[in-house]
Amino acid sequence: MRNTILTLAPVLLSATLSAQGVFSNKTQSVLEKVIQDYPNHFYNIKGELIGQALQTARYKSILDLPGSSSCTITLYTASPEGSGWSCTVLEAADFNQAKKKFAEIYGQISNSIITAGGGGQKTFILSGQYEEPVEEKKVTHVVFSLLPGIGEMKKLKVELSLQEESNGWKISLSVQDRDPKEESQFAEIGRAPNSEGRRRSDGSRF
Repeated sequence: MRNTILTLAPVLLSATLSAQGVFSNKTQSVLEKVIQDYPNHFYNIKGELIGQALQTARYKSILDLPGSSSCTITLYTASPEGSGWSCTVLEAADFNQAKKKFAEIYGQISNSIITAGGGGQKTFILSGQYEEPVEEKKVTHVVFSLLPGIGEMKKLKVELSLQEESNGWKISLSVQDRDPKEESQFAEIGRAPNSEGRRRSDGSRF
């Protein structure tokens, strides 16, 4: 019996790691496709209209992150025009559960290799400084930028947030226009971070 358990242990471990890898790959892959459609105001991933106001229109996204409950696209028609993609990744009553998931998602996308731009020939690094969630703080944000910050992509930011709501905690991941003031801070960034630990959307090292 003991020999059987020892024989099965590596198999079970391999299956577990494989499942984790699939989740991570899907997360990065979906995010990369969303970013690739950013210059088109997410036109190619826009689904049915779900709400409209005087200066905004909300659509369902045809691309969802694994385990997400809602992914939407918002188009702003007021001047200046803009757009954003947002996904609710987790809603949980327990802060520690939400905190653990927040760190997990950060680890899956931080320093990822993103291929986007004209003809899909430009390669960027998704870079953002981790911030440890604190329950008393109520809101935690990590803002990612694409490095090097050139062309249309310097106007983009990816934001991972953990926020307290009336019924618990919500984790969201969004791709949206950077505020003009924020954009100026990244205009001259031309150096990507160290290549150690970088990942492509397929999960392989760069």
